[in-house]
Amino acid sequence: MRFDDEFYMREALKLAEKAASEGETPVGAVVVRKSDGEIVGRGYNRRETAKSPLAHAEIIALDEASRTLGGWRVIGCELYVTLEPCPMCAGAIINSRIERVIYGAPDEKAGSLESRVKLFDLGYNHRPEITAGVLKDESAALLSEFFRELRQSKKK
Repeated sequence: MRFDDEFYMREALKLAEKAASEGETPVGAVVVRKSDGEIVGRGYNRRETAKSPLAHAEIIALDEASRTLGGWRVIGCELYVTLEPCPMCAGAIINSRIERVIYGAPDEKAGSLESRVKLFDLGYNHRPEITAGVLKDESAALLSEFFRELRQSKKK
């Protein structure tokens, strides 16, 4: 059963906006249980706040989902994220057994599903399905605006 991808991506975008309001790179993620459409994990970037390279939106959402579901395997779930995952997050996605990754904007600098490298194609023991470009323009605009404002504030 597939739920509305745009609905869940909008939930991830709300989290990305929260990240931006806290001065974090605006990336948001939600983990959705396919059987009933319940969001079982939410996350947004918190690297600056947490002072941790691990505090990516996807990692936080996967961690919450695993605690909600009671195990490290997040089977029967899909991950919605506003920006194409980096190598660390792609590895966590593989290890958590997420069935499908839906992302908004591509990441030409670090995207590890399609843009820079295709980690899911390397023969690991699990290969999630990928759906790219859901609310791509909204996701990219949020990132562009954040970095534009950051550059302007540094000039002052």
